[in-house]
Amino acid sequence: MRFGSFVFPVSHQPDNDSAVIDSTLDEILLAEQIGMHSVWLTEHHFDGAAAHADPLVLGAAVAARTERLKIGFAVVELAFHHPVRLAVQTALLDNLSHGRLIVGTGRGSAYNHYEYIGFGITMEDGLARLDEAEDLMVAAWTGEDLKHRGEHWNVEFPQLRPRPYQQPHPPLVRACISEESTLRMAEIGRPVMIGIQTLPALQSRLERYQATMLDSGFTEAQVESAFDQCWASRDLFVAESYDEAYEVAAAGFQRERHHFRHARELYNPGGLPPPDPNRPAPAGESFEHSFIVGTPSQVADQIAEMRDIGVRNLMLKLNTGEMDTNGVQKSMRLLGEKVLPIFR
Repeated sequence: MRFGSFVFPVSHQPDNDSAVIDSTLDEILLAEQIGMHSVWLTEHHFDGAAAHADPLVLGAAVAARTERLKIGFAVVELAFHHPVRLAVQTALLDNLSHGRLIVGTGRGSAYNHYEYIGFGITMEDGLARLDEAEDLMVAAWTGEDLKHRGEHWNVEFPQLRPRPYQQPHPPLVRACISEESTLRMAEIGRPVMIGIQTLPALQSRLERYQATMLDSGFTEAQVESAFDQCWASRDLFVAESYDEAYEVAAAGFQRERHHFRHARELYNPGGLPPPDPNRPAPAGESFEHSFIVGTPSQVADQIAEMRDIGVRNLMLKLNTGEMDTNGVQKSMRLLGEKVLPIFR
């Protein structure tokens, strides 16, 4: 299995943003030291959900401070970027990191209307632009004498400089919330990132992803290659005792959920709509489904359950709800010393 650090550093107060960014960089350096495969940088704006806000700028800092870690986006919110400008920035970052970049894309938040309003678009516009933005970015990475005439962009230029370090371009992975969007990516052979799901739902989605690729005419080798680049998500905290791990993890989870709800109540037009009584709450709203938690042996058992349903790449949020930095680093060291070696 491969393990990535999902960097989602909530900052509850604006005055603390700088300190959270500093501690986040320290955690990223530690992720490399303990042998993690990658670091995954998110993008959110205006609410402190991600203290750094911009994964491209943070990614450049990570490239300068690390040697081995893959640098992924989970995700860059395509709705807020001109795709040619994003192609230039990612090509530069791919060169700065000597080919360590993985470009994870998505429309952005499915809940935070205020983020879209802040960039002068609607959530519906963001969804409508997603496929064309991704196609144009790939064309910019790979093409010459490019002439693009689309629904949202009309551009023309000789070639992108610098070209991406990885040829033909950095790996692309799409974040998918729904099963429908996951299977749509399978139809075109695109690897996916899958958010928090129950184990049975995750197993079903992984199996259907592979079956859909085969039904769409891909070879077994192509299915294997794409599936080997798919990622699943969990939060994780490990300590010497279960009670200690649970106490820290549960408190962080509650702080984070409160932060997200409060921002939506405060900034979304019309506030936070009431939950739909006819639909179950998302698995990500549940501590039980979100967290891998406990002693090193308990955590290893929970990871093994995910491995056994087909998960090969596990994206772990190691600091949930602005946890104490020393506690997070202690948890990470236990992960590196007593858990990760089991799965190598």
